[in-house]
Amino acid sequence: MTEQISVEIVHSGLNAEAEPLAAQLAEEQVASKLTAQDATLWGPEAESEASIRLSWTTLHESSRPLVAEILQLRQELHADGVDRVVLAGMGGSSLAPEVICETAGVRLVVLDTTDPGQVADALAGDLSRTVIVVSSKSGGTVETDSHRRIFAKAFADNGIDAASRIVVVTDPGSPFEKLSAEAGYRKVFLADPNVGGRYSALTAFGLVPAGLAGANIAGLLDEAAEAATVLSQDRADNPALRLAAAFGAAHARGAEKVVLTDTDSGIKGFGDWAEQLVAESTGKNGTGLLPVAVENPGAPGFADAGEDATTVGIAPGTPGAQITTSGPLGGLFLLWEYATAVAGRLLGINPFDQPDVEAAKKAARALLDSPTGEAADPSFVDGPVEVHAAGDFLAGASTVAEALRALKAVLPEHGYLSVQAYLDRLDDASAAVLRPELAKRFGVQTTFGWGPRFLHSTGQYHKGGHQNGVFLQLTGASEQDLEVPERPYTLSVLQLAQAKGDGSVLAEHGRPVLRLHLTDRAAGLAHVVKAVQEVGE
Repeated sequence: MTEQISVEIVHSGLNAEAEPLAAQLAEEQVASKLTAQDATLWGPEAESEASIRLSWTTLHESSRPLVAEILQLRQELHADGVDRVVLAGMGGSSLAPEVICETAGVRLVVLDTTDPGQVADALAGDLSRTVIVVSSKSGGTVETDSHRRIFAKAFADNGIDAASRIVVVTDPGSPFEKLSAEAGYRKVFLADPNVGGRYSALTAFGLVPAGLAGANIAGLLDEAAEAATVLSQDRADNPALRLAAAFGAAHARGAEKVVLTDTDSGIKGFGDWAEQLVAESTGKNGTGLLPVAVENPGAPGFADAGEDATTVGIAPGTPGAQITTSGPLGGLFLLWEYATAVAGRLLGINPFDQPDVEAAKKAARALLDSPTGEAADPSFVDGPVEVHAAGDFLAGASTVAEALRALKAVLPEHGYLSVQAYLDRLDDASAAVLRPELAKRFGVQTTFGWGPRFLHSTGQYHKGGHQNGVFLQLTGASEQDLEVPERPYTLSVLQLAQAKGDGSVLAEHGRPVLRLHLTDRAAGLAHVVKAVQEVGE
């Protein structure tokens, strides 16, 4: 018997509001209908999409045959001396495997970046021992396609048969399946096509890289199976119905942000995975729940959440949190998926589409059609930082600190600040310190995302959710660059195009965007941190 999943609503007022909602959901048989994959739960407009997106409710059964296949391939690779696993994937294709592997304590090199330095670090590992898992539903994801091309060339340049070191996860019948067959790649795993990316933790997208890296994927499915027996029941104490009801009740009283933290649960990075699930599922039609992943219960934004936010701790007995969820990882995946889908019903939206994700991709592609690098002149330069602004809000600012104050001045009431770092999340990891520092000084909920991976996550909410965000982008000059074979751009050009493309879409939505381009990354980050400290609380 594994640890049971549970939801505790610590806040008495929220609990009182959620209880009748949970009872209503139970009476409407929402849990059993969801388990039975009833596509009518979200209304007629969502029905066609929902009808091809609900297979995740039974993955603990349907994914079982994958386990033996994955373990067999792992044994074959080890017999060939190949035990280093690199994953090229974006969004749900990378976030779930990363959580699984970090929690299990097994090594997985995750590439969900276009930063040339970070990709070069992955290439610098021992290629003679390396297999790359390339995960993409269609194969057309530009980041993942670039990684595949770069690694194929690197293998060949080192005298290694590239096809024998490339493992693919894709949807059946996709262009990527055809390409992989023609290229003779080592193995192609076909995922369930009736599962969207953010609900795919227990499909081949989550299990293949995690299993090859050495995580106990059979145990993960066991945990989900045990949770499923509880989550499918039409009872008011069903944890998923209680969590969805808490989200619905909190949102109804104006708490449009969900602040996430972990308190010694032993699960690593769950907040980043839940962030994508909740933001991309609910952030549309001008409404939604904005997840804010914070460092710990004492971090700015969690301990002092205002009336526009509710807080969730991922661990047993989080002191002072309004909601706590606990249980084993496989069970928590399913709990949050059920709760998010049901919350979509309460919010009156379709939790399975992502209508605004494509806009930033199109804008980036348009820039790549005629790559020009950093063409636009900055508004001004402050030391190692070039300052660019979308929107007329700088008001004569001439320093980074003044530009930040100007951005703060245009914050809407109950708004939020989104910090987006198009940098190397390993070598430039210190950029993450900006989230709590800015949260303290701006006095609003503050998110932090590494670009471009957040575009497959909170990027949907930024354009489709509540239009009260202001945006701080960080881009940086690259000391080294990488060509993308058979493509007319390098990684640094692609990375900058993604930042500028998303910034332009946000500007079209009338949102203020401040972009700080670091001409020297180390010096520039230090300069920005100092400027933040000058903004004042």
